Amino acid sequence: MNDRCDLNLIKQKVAETVFESAKHLTPQDIENELANRCFYPKKQIKQAIKALIAEQTLVYTYKYGHNFLEKSFNRPMRISKRVVLKPPGIQYSGMPDDVVIEMQRGASFGIGDHPTTRLAVKGIEHILYTKRFLAGKKDTVALDIGTGSGILAMTAVLFGVDKAIGTDIDQIARKEAKENIIINGLNNRIEVNDRPPDNIGGRFSLITANLRYPTLASLYSRLNHITEDRAAVVISGLKTSEMSDIKELYTQTFLKLEKSEVEKGWGVMVFEKTAQGDIRTQKSGAAKVTTTCQSGVDPGCHLN
Repeated sequence: MNDRCDLNLIKQKVAETVFESAKHLTPQDIENELANRCFYPKKQIKQAIKALIAEQTLVYTYKYGHNFLEKSFNRPMRISKRVVLKPPGIQYSGMPDDVVIEMQRGASFGIGDHPTTRLAVKGIEHILYTKRFLAGKKDTVALDIGTGSGILAMTAVLFGVDKAIGTDIDQIARKEAKENIIINGLNNRIEVNDRPPDNIGGRFSLITANLRYPTLASLYSRLNHITEDRAAVVISGLKTSEMSDIKELYTQTFLKLEKSEVEKGWGVMVFEKTAQGDIRTQKSGAAKVTTTCQSGVDPGCHLN
């Protein structure tokens, strides 16, 4: 083993270890893992960690009585092939087709630091950009249930949906979503309110929901009523162990699974509405879930 290794290579390995880990890692965890797996000198691993902190690639967080290293969100961050999140006031020069969203770090969920947010953004990008599912449709409207920071509503609009509605019962989430929407100049295209889906009225071209399993299961019985004949549904917030049950439920009658993806034990599912369904003839699987959650209503069902 060389006494000195390439510091840039060690930095890359440290960053990859943090980004890909499904659990929180202390500096000592990283030193031990890379020393044992890659045979890097611990002194240089410490230097690499220090450099990554200085560059704002990593940041220290304090949880459960320990210091952990996590990905920093104080710099532009690519969370999908085309979507880049960045703090306001930070300069960013990216690719010509990048979709850049400015996000303030606040208390609400959905700033890109959780796999479910990244997966949901990837799902929206897939259906609207890669597949161009709504291409040629006019007056398209998206509904984001449990909007949090507003990131999914903004992503939908920036990928071509004409207008969006974000709903959330959390007052702080609505305030922060509205602020993020204004920062991105989208306040004339996105409305934020606290109404549950059934009280909004109309039918939507796209439904997005980054919520937990019980709420997503109960949402199914409403989807036929609130979606257009040709619509897409992007749901995230599922554990991988829950995805097969949701697939079985959602594909009973009028939806087909178009794409799914997983990251760190979480999953996203993208559905297309194949025909005008009849909710009266469906055997709703939502009844199998014992819960008081209502989509967009119960804050305990939201990922934050």
